[in-house]
Amino acid sequence: REKMSAGSRFAGKTAIVTGAASGIGRATVIRLIAEGANVLGVDLNAAGLAETAALAQAVAAYGGKVSSATASVADETAVKKVVTDFVVNEGKLDVLINMAGYLRSSHTTETSLKSFNDLIQVNLTGTFLFCREALPHLVKTRGNIVNAASTSAFFGHPYMAAYSASKGAVAAMTHALAWEYLQQGVRVNAVAPGGIMTPLVEATPAGFPEGVDTSLFAHLTPMTSFGMPEDVAGVIAMLASKDGAHITGEIIRIDGGVHS
Repeated sequence: REKMSAGSRFAGKTAIVTGAASGIGRATVIRLIAEGANVLGVDLNAAGLAETAALAQAVAAYGGKVSSATASVADETAVKKVVTDFVVNEGKLDVLINMAGYLRSSHTTETSLKSFNDLIQVNLTGTFLFCREALPHLVKTRGNIVNAASTSAFFGHPYMAAYSASKGAVAAMTHALAWEYLQQGVRVNAVAPGGIMTPLVEATPAGFPEGVDTSLFAHLTPMTSFGMPEDVAGVIAMLASKDGAHITGEIIRIDGGVHS
C-alpha cells in the first residue's frame, strides 16, 4: 500500500531501526529514508536486510541513505558495537526505533521457561539494551525513541501470555524512560499495533497450539481489514519527527478500532 507523503522532516537526521528485515521495521526504514534520514537497519536476517536496503534506496530523497548491521538485539556486546559504530560513522544519533519482535503462541501450562525467556530476551531485553546504549547520544541531540508495544499488552490475547508480558513491560519501560529523560529533552514513545498484516502475524495461526479455541479470537478480528506495516510506519515517523515534538510517554494504539 502506498501511503508515503513527500516531505523532508528527517533531512540531516540519523536513525537506527531494529527489526528492519521485514514488516513494520522494514516499512519504517523505507519511510524515514524517503523523508531524508540516514538510517541503519538492524536484524539477524541478512538477506531480509539486503532487500530492505534495496527498497529503501529506491525511494531515498533529501540526501537520505541506508546501511545495515546483522546482529541480535539480545546480544549486549553486539548492541554496544552497533550503536557505537553508527555514531562514529555518522557523528550523532537522532532517533532510535525499536521494532525487533518475536512471537510464539502456546498454552500457558505448556510454555517452557526457555520459550518464555526467548520472548523476553528479544522483545524486552533487546529494547532495553538499545535504549541504554542510545540514550547518552540522544541526550546530546535531544533526540527520541519509539518502541514497539502491542495491543496484547493491554487486552486479552489468548495463548500469548509470554508475548503479552514482554510487550506490557516495554510499555511500562517507555513510560519510565519518558519521565526520566523529560528534563534532558529526550522524548520516548511507543506504538501498540494490533491487526497489522506482518510476516509475524501471518505466521501466527500456523503456530497455534493443538486444541485452540478459535472463538477466543473473534474480538481481535478487524471489522474492515487488517492494517499494513506502512500504516504503523506513518505513525512512527510522526512521533519521531518534529510533528511529535510535544508528545512523550505516549502509547499509540494502531488496530483499526478493534479494541475501541
